[in-house]
Amino acid sequence: MANHKSSIKRIRQINARRLHNRYYARTTRNAVRNFRALTDRAEAEVMLPKVASMLDRLAKKNIIHKNKAANLKSKLAKSLNRLGQA
Repeated sequence: MANHKSSIKRIRQINARRLHNRYYARTTRNAVRNFRALTDRAEAEVMLPKVASMLDRLAKKNIIHKNKAANLKSKLAKSLNRLGQA
């Protein structure tokens, strides 16, 4: 266990930040999962900008890597286009 005041505080800060990041990452993953489950194109078109915005925000705050956010957004756009062809 740490025995410097600064390292004890640092551990507290890291734990708080980790919980905060986990919450937003989990919320975004659920939004992505819900988007993939959609079968209605109109509903998916409304939801895509919201999910893309969530991913961009996570990437901006370095919760996920910017390339991962770009990959996910690309795959979601492809799945939206597939809904139109069905």
